[in-house]
Amino acid sequence: MTINGLFQIVLLLGVLFLLVKPLGGYMARVYEGNLPAFMRWLSPLEHLFYRMCGVNPSQEMRWTSYALGVLWFSVLGVLTVYALQRLQGFLPLNPQSLGAVSPDSSFNTAISFVSNTNWQGYAGESTLSYLTQMFALAVQNFFSAATGMAVVIALIRGFARHSVETIGNFWVDMTRSVLYILLPLSLALALILVSQGVVQNFSPYPVVRTVETTTYDNPSLDAAGNPLKDAAGNPVTVKTTTQEQTLPLGPVASQEAIKELGTNGGGFFNANSAHPYENPTPLTNFLEMLAILLIPAALCYTFGAMVGDIRQGWTLLATMTLVFTLMLAVAEYAETSGNPAFASLGVNQQASASQSGGNMEGKETRFGIVNSALFATVTTSTSCGSVNSMHDSFTPLGGLVPLANIQLGEVIFGGVGSGLYGMLIYAVIAVFIAGLMIGRTPEYLGKKIEAFDIKMASLTILIPPLLILVGTAVAVMMEAGKSGVANPGAHGFSEILYAFSSAAGNNGSAFAGLSANTPFYNFALGVVMFFGRFWLILPVLALAGSLAGKKRIPVGAGTLPTHTPLFVLLLVGTVLLVGALTFVPALGLGPVVEHLTMVGAH
Repeated sequence: MTINGLFQIVLLLGVLFLLVKPLGGYMARVYEGNLPAFMRWLSPLEHLFYRMCGVNPSQEMRWTSYALGVLWFSVLGVLTVYALQRLQGFLPLNPQSLGAVSPDSSFNTAISFVSNTNWQGYAGESTLSYLTQMFALAVQNFFSAATGMAVVIALIRGFARHSVETIGNFWVDMTRSVLYILLPLSLALALILVSQGVVQNFSPYPVVRTVETTTYDNPSLDAAGNPLKDAAGNPVTVKTTTQEQTLPLGPVASQEAIKELGTNGGGFFNANSAHPYENPTPLTNFLEMLAILLIPAALCYTFGAMVGDIRQGWTLLATMTLVFTLMLAVAEYAETSGNPAFASLGVNQQASASQSGGNMEGKETRFGIVNSALFATVTTSTSCGSVNSMHDSFTPLGGLVPLANIQLGEVIFGGVGSGLYGMLIYAVIAVFIAGLMIGRTPEYLGKKIEAFDIKMASLTILIPPLLILVGTAVAVMMEAGKSGVANPGAHGFSEILYAFSSAAGNNGSAFAGLSANTPFYNFALGVVMFFGRFWLILPVLALAGSLAGKKRIPVGAGTLPTHTPLFVLLLVGTVLLVGALTFVPALGLGPVVEHLTMVGAH
């Protein structure tokens, strides 16, 4: 790794840690209803919203009512996004006159954006109108992120309160998340992105004349507009030349900001953050990575502040950072080493088994290898899924890192809210394991962890692997699943495994060699995304309700300290052990076999 590459990593983590305390403390005040003076001018708008919607902000909810609020609001979001896609041909802000999205793709996209997954089986610039991009996708970027933040705040209240039945008000928590946190940060980031050249307009796509003539194979269509095929079933194409290029535009910067800050990840363009209109400069690349990590990291401090022990928040953040650093080191090593087969082909310029210059396939030259591997690790350590390079083109071990990050439950930093409540579930499991080792009832933050709590934590841990492994098994056995694979062998299996891991983990990134915009994958991945989001939220809220009703017990001689380096190691071990026991066999069939094949061929 170069000095510049190491500097980029240290700078990113350094700036992140500098911002954690001020933002985390600010968010704690927001959720506790103690707004700083500079934000109180928005309070009338907040209360106007409550009056319009008939919400009583002083009325708190039991966990069941809180969960119903989450589910009803999300179902309404799915219906709205689906309808806007199906009707976009009749709606305004559609300068390219794009028609309705297919039913199966609309179903998949609606669930994808409401569940904070942002999986995209389509090219945004040629599929969705400006209205759909803004009022369907960008709005859900705010709402899905705010939903995750509301759920984690409810869980934090479960730890902070005692002998009560309520965990807050979902509508209040969600409104405050949007109004006081997501909107101000998104506005600031969007303005910076525009200053760097990110597009923000409503203009029709201009057509420009190119310097060189481009020749390509143009599919032949029948009278109904369907592709023609020959007797062998291959598409019929006609050689076409052109000196024109269409430049897609649109309200990009506004969507890009919340896409990163809300760990959503859905790109305005098909190339996502590898597209120069979304991510044009090294500065925007740095800011987008920082934005992805910012709220998940700061929520750790919010947790410490709200439970009355800042050390607890720093402990969780230290755990996340340690695992992140380990995974980043593997990705950077694999991508800078490259493919050893180059040495035997006579194209390598150095006398070693590694590829000179590293693996640049699928990466933008303006970012390079280190920033591409760093971005991949950042976006899959969270539930963002935004990409500035193509993970499908990574080396086998380099591609294993984003895949493993997702399969660990994306708790390394995780999504806004979802990452922290995932890590808190692991903390509950960790103290339970420690309690078994010393023969004592486990405790965490003054609450006894009992049978019901462990059942809810176990459901949260077990549901994603069930969805991933069963979904992958079904796909590799069905012709409809195998037909979408562009690469044979282990890499093709990795593409399917990555798709279901990304869907269940609500990440949204992909090994893009898989053609997933088919009825089978649109339906299968849509179902997995829905249950991967809401089957986890329900047991988390049930755990929050159980903890809030418990009495607080004093710290005793047998209480395990949960703010020490020892607990950090115990928590890291729990996260890695659960992931290893669950996914090592599947990873062995994909990236590990592919790596051994690559090394063996060399």
